[in-house]
Amino acid sequence: MTSLSPGSADALLFDLGRVVLDIDFSKAIACWAGHAGCAPESIVARYVRDEAYRMHEVGKISDEEYFASLRSSLGIGISDAQFLEGWNAIFAGEMPDIAELLPRAARQMPLYAFSNTNRPHVDYFSREYADLLGHFRTLYLSSSIGLRKPDAEAFDHVIAEIGVPAERIVFFDDLDENVEGARARGLRAVHVTSPRDVGNALKPLGI
Repeated sequence: MTSLSPGSADALLFDLGRVVLDIDFSKAIACWAGHAGCAPESIVARYVRDEAYRMHEVGKISDEEYFASLRSSLGIGISDAQFLEGWNAIFAGEMPDIAELLPRAARQMPLYAFSNTNRPHVDYFSREYADLLGHFRTLYLSSSIGLRKPDAEAFDHVIAEIGVPAERIVFFDDLDENVEGARARGLRAVHVTSPRDVGNALKPLGI
């Protein structure tokens, strides 16, 4: 765990999925399987976060192109609208305690978000979780900035945009590869493995 103390940070940077918003990808699988008339297990066995997935996250291919790639790789003949329904079904609410933690933290220092995501998800969570996301000054989203974690260029871009030294930014993410990527660029990074980790990390900051 990153060692923090009062006055040791000037900004907080949050991943969204499984840090701020709860994600349940099995809901997408179940939805697609229902439309396709197949077992969810057959989709799970074929689904991979491939190059098309990564290109979709940085806005280099359209939703229609990504869903076409899924139609091929998953071997299911469902429509774009049916893919989209499942794609957006993954959002399972707010992470525990985060609705209390964010406004408390925002009273002491600026909050930012940095998420690998895609346009349909941005459209969905911006609408459904507008109040919660309103605590962030800026959302740095891979599909908008054309860069994604854990690439060094992505972290350097966000650090420059925030405008404070990397070592004065505390970053929260649920994926080890992103935590390591952040630390390599000088950020103070917290690996979020349970809902308690964010609150526990904020306490030494006096939040």
